[in-house]
Amino acid sequence: MSSTLSIRLGTRSSPMAMAQVERVRAELLALRPELTVEVVPLTTSGDRWTGPLSELGGKGAFTKEVDAALLAGDVDICVHCVKDIPGDRPVPEGTVIASYLKRDDVRDAIVEPQGRSLNDLPPGARIGTSSPRRAAQLALHWPHLAPIPVRGNANSRLAKMEAGEYDALMLAVAGMERIGLTERISQILPTDTMVPAVGSGTLALQCRVDDTLALELADLLGDDTTDRITTAERAMLRVLGGHCHSPIAGLATMDDDGVLSLHGRVISPDGKTVLDASQRHSDPEVLGVGVGDELLRQGAKQIIEAAG
Repeated sequence: MSSTLSIRLGTRSSPMAMAQVERVRAELLALRPELTVEVVPLTTSGDRWTGPLSELGGKGAFTKEVDAALLAGDVDICVHCVKDIPGDRPVPEGTVIASYLKRDDVRDAIVEPQGRSLNDLPPGARIGTSSPRRAAQLALHWPHLAPIPVRGNANSRLAKMEAGEYDALMLAVAGMERIGLTERISQILPTDTMVPAVGSGTLALQCRVDDTLALELADLLGDDTTDRITTAERAMLRVLGGHCHSPIAGLATMDDDGVLSLHGRVISPDGKTVLDASQRHSDPEVLGVGVGDELLRQGAKQIIEAAG
């Protein structure tokens, strides 16, 4: 490669997103020190909006401006949280998810000012979460607690809790790690109790389909295991027709022989109806479709449609 090669990384401008893109920049420079890597922060409609995400078309609100910059040629690689990429429609034509970085912690965390766990909180305690998946599983396991919608980045959510608007928060362990605030975590929830979101802990690199350099660089950072488990999870999400307001959870893992396991869950917002399906297969697409179909046979479509 020539020493004059440069690459522009597009990302949301939140502190979390900037920490994530810095990981990508550092990994690229470690492998290709001759590169010039520029970070292009972009403010999305999802970041500006304070109302329900469903009114902005769901989680695509966090990606569409970044995608537009990619299509316009203003950036070369987009760095997305997989959780922010809509699962019910393909990425914009002319672009491709080129790779997934090695997966971080998939679990959900509780942040409570006194360091208490959910079991220690009194009835009616206000738990801040913007996730229907978290709220529904909270209702399943801790029905005496009250999930309350919260928006904003992790730092602003923490500030709202400190101001007394919430008694505790539910946040991603990976996110707290990325912004260096793991000491604030008071409880980490096991994945069989709080099944993670599809794509939890995973960053995706999106490129234009005809950008050879960007595709090559993205491939350098890709992790094959993460690619396979994410493909399985997102195939399940696609079959279910899931979107940002769907109480859908899913976690795929891979054993030493390369066989994948996927646990999918669809749960009513009140936590009273829980559908679970688990399968194993060596092909991630076949696995995801199989688990999605099994959940549909159990009645998942009715729960998802009723949730809005």
